[in-house]
Amino acid sequence: MFILSNFITAIAKVLSIVLNIYMWLIVIRAVLSWFSPDPYNPIYQILLRLTEPVLGYIRRVLPFRTGMVDISPIIAFLAIIFLQTFLVQSLYGIAMSLR
Repeated sequence: MFILSNFITAIAKVLSIVLNIYMWLIVIRAVLSWFSPDPYNPIYQILLRLTEPVLGYIRRVLPFRTGMVDISPIIAFLAIIFLQTFLVQSLYGIAMSLR
């Protein structure tokens, strides 16, 4: 059971790091949207490819826009915070109960 506990702890840590990185990618994309970035810049293209699947899905599911403000990054933040609070902490709790 000790190995399974360590495995679940490792999954929780990796998931937490991935969620944090994804949150920062969304922040960077939101800040860049205030300016007019070069759409052919390879770094900007990578940023779009990484964030658009989630943000595009949120826009399709919740198709309303508040004027010219896109609230999909806020919804994505709330989802990431939920996953960090519920899923990651639950994984840590499961790992601790297996020790």
